[in-house]
Amino acid sequence: MKTTATLLGIDLGKHTFHVHGQDKHGHFVFRKLFTRKKLIEFLSNYPAVIVAMEACAGAHWLARKLRELGHTVKLIAPQYVRPFVKGNKHDFADAEAICEAASRPSMRYVSVKTEQQQTLAMLHRLRESRVSERTLTMNQIQAFLLEFGVSYSVGHAKMRQLLAHLVEMKLPPALHSLLEKQHAYYLSLCEQIHELEKNISILLAQDENAKRLLAIPGIGPITASLLAAEAGDAQQYRKGRDFAASLGLVPRQYSTGGKATLHGISKRGNKLLRSLLVQGARSVLLRINKRDDQLGDWLRNLLNRRHSNVVVCALANKMARNVWAVLTKGEAYRLSIANNEKCVA
Repeated sequence: MKTTATLLGIDLGKHTFHVHGQDKHGHFVFRKLFTRKKLIEFLSNYPAVIVAMEACAGAHWLARKLRELGHTVKLIAPQYVRPFVKGNKHDFADAEAICEAASRPSMRYVSVKTEQQQTLAMLHRLRESRVSERTLTMNQIQAFLLEFGVSYSVGHAKMRQLLAHLVEMKLPPALHSLLEKQHAYYLSLCEQIHELEKNISILLAQDENAKRLLAIPGIGPITASLLAAEAGDAQQYRKGRDFAASLGLVPRQYSTGGKATLHGISKRGNKLLRSLLVQGARSVLLRINKRDDQLGDWLRNLLNRRHSNVVVCALANKMARNVWAVLTKGEAYRLSIANNEKCVA
C-alpha cells in the first residue's frame, strides 16, 4: 500500500520548487521537483495536507493559493530552518529541513499576509527607497556647491528654492546645468513620495485595525499602516511582550549559570518599523510638558531615574504592547487602561 505524505516541505525558487514529503512518523515518502504550474496542478489533486515553507519571496501568494485548495499552510522564518539542514546545503536538503522544523511542537510561525497587507508593505518599501534617494540627491547638490565655495543651507524648504539662488552663486555654466537637472530630479522624488503617501492613506482608510492604531500617542498614518501591513491582527503573538520582542524592543539576554545578564535592546525584526516606533516615542517625549495625563506622569517619573534614550525605548516598547492589545482585542485604544500596564525601563 502506497504511503501518503502528511507533511510537505517546499523549498521555494523563482522557477523551480523542490518538495520533500514525509509521513506522520517523520519518515521519508517522496522527493519531487516542480515548475510553478506543475506544483499547483500536483497539489490541486493531492489530499489535504500540511504544507510548510520558508517565509520568503512569493511565500504569501503561494500560501493563499494552497489554502484555497484546502491545504494547511505554515510559514517559518528562514533563521529557524537553517539549524535543521543536515550535511551539505542543497535544495532538497532545505526542503527536508523545512519539514523537520515544522514538525517541532514549539516552532514559531509567520502569519500569512493578505493581498492588501502585501500591497501596503510594498508601498512602504518604495517610499523608504525614494526617501533615501532624495536624501542622497540633496547631499550631492550640497557637496557640489561646497566644492565651489558655496555653503548652502540644509533642509527641504531651502532645497526647493535652489533655482532662485543659483543665479546669485556665479557658478560655471556646465555646473549650473548639472545642478538644475539634479534639482529637477529632487523635485520628482518629492512628488513620488507625496503620491506614495496618498496611496498609503487610501489603503489606511480601508483598514479598521490601522485606523484604531492612530489613537495611540506617537503613532501616525505611516506607522499605523506599516503596523497593519506587518502585524495584521497580531493573533500569532501570545502577548504584548512577544510582539515587542519581535520588533527588537526588549533587552538582549545572555544568561548562564543561573545569573541573568541583560543588555540593550536586541534590535531584531523589522528595522523600519522599530525606528518609526522609536521616533514616534521621541516625538511624545518632546511634548511631555503638554501632557497632564497618566502617560505624562509615567514618563516624567522615568526621566528622573533614567537617561532620555532609555525612556524613549521604554515608551516604544509600551507603544508596541498597546498596538498588540488594540489589534488582538479589536477595541479602541483607552489611555487609562494602557497606562496601568507594567513597562520595564
